[in-house]
Amino acid sequence: MVRAPLFVPETDSTNSWCRRQLEQLPDGFAVYTTCQTAGRGRRGRAWANAPGQGLYYTIVCKRPMADPAALPLAVSLAAAHALEEELGVCCQVKWPNDLIWKGRKLGGILCEAAQGAILCGIGINLMQDEEYFSQNELVHGVSAAQILGRMPNEDTPERLAQAMSEIFAEGLEGFYQKGFAAVRSEYLSRCANLGRRVSFDGGEGQAVDVDEAGRLVVDTGEGKQAVFTGEVTVQGVYGAK
Repeated sequence: MVRAPLFVPETDSTNSWCRRQLEQLPDGFAVYTTCQTAGRGRRGRAWANAPGQGLYYTIVCKRPMADPAALPLAVSLAAAHALEEELGVCCQVKWPNDLIWKGRKLGGILCEAAQGAILCGIGINLMQDEEYFSQNELVHGVSAAQILGRMPNEDTPERLAQAMSEIFAEGLEGFYQKGFAAVRSEYLSRCANLGRRVSFDGGEGQAVDVDEAGRLVVDTGEGKQAVFTGEVTVQGVYGAK
């Protein structure tokens, strides 16, 4: 049986909460909240809090895995699956770690190494309205409520958290054993970068593939370059031209 995620009414961040108690937490332990007062994205960026309107979730991964560096890509698929199963929201993934819908940000992933474990943090916009995104200067954000045209049920954060824990426990076994190659086909089908003009640290070109190591392959016009880290701007996503 999959352990039910722990709900905390408020915390600084679910990744930080897990980091503080990590020695006592088993593999697969998950915690979630709807109020995260000091959330962070990649490169230390602040994640704007929306009390009671979003899902902030972290699961502890202590199990051995073939390709831990590609875990954020597998995590984005897990979150996308949960959204589709529980809400009927079908989203794309922006390499390497965002959930997007029609070029707008629905959620983000932050995986952090900690004392032999990996903390997989997932933030998803659920109930925010257009005014919230405008007031917080998040003009390229979107919520599940906006996509659905209605407010999700009050138990949606709990159901999504449980669904993600079940996917981590039962749906990512192929990834744990074989690495990114095991989920590559589905990732390619959801990846918004492909076929678009992208710019990255050190170059630009058209994104043409994500290879079996989880690297974004870009045709620069002078050859193909595999990108694994850094910022990637994608034409048509978050307003990029």
